[in-house]
Amino acid sequence: MHPHFLNDHAMDEWVVHSIGTTVADILLWKDRNLSAGVLLGATLIWYLLEVVEYNVIPLLSQIVILAMLVVFIWSNATPLLNIPPPRIPEVIVSEHAFRHIAQTIHYKLAYTAAALYDIACGKDLKKFLLVIFSLLILSEIGSSYSFTSLLYLGFLCAHTLPALYQRYETEVDHLAARGSEDIKRFYKRIDSNLLNKIARGPVKSKPI
Repeated sequence: MHPHFLNDHAMDEWVVHSIGTTVADILLWKDRNLSAGVLLGATLIWYLLEVVEYNVIPLLSQIVILAMLVVFIWSNATPLLNIPPPRIPEVIVSEHAFRHIAQTIHYKLAYTAAALYDIACGKDLKKFLLVIFSLLILSEIGSSYSFTSLLYLGFLCAHTLPALYQRYETEVDHLAARGSEDIKRFYKRIDSNLLNKIARGPVKSKPI
């Protein structure tokens, strides 16, 4: 159905679905030109902010100035060159769509906080040690790289790994299974040689 014939709620759902579909197509490289353009743009922004050390506000101001100059020249050249004037692509995102995105982010944050709380209570020692180890690695990576580089690294992984996984799914699943078995064997060795030797208090029997 064409979006002009939808009501407000259906339009919001159509916009959210369209955005999600477009993002998925970009990440899976279904349109190589668009995906390559997004990757090139992100790389250029990272280069300007991290290597050239541009500040965000001057960079955004200069980008807007350049865009306005292009539109100004193009608009004034249309009578001479007999070409249509430039049009900005219209992306309609209403208040309902913003609220839907905010609720999704809130749900993810609440779920993550509850999961970390349950793990911190010590109910599962394996998960607790795994989370602590992962946070230590994340802390070490964060202290070695700037926030801009971390954002670009996360974007680069999100932009390339899904497409690579879709192409080499069998090989990746095989390597992941082998890695999971190695981690389980390593944990069992640690558990038998170290964790089981940690003194624990007497377990109280539950009254019948």
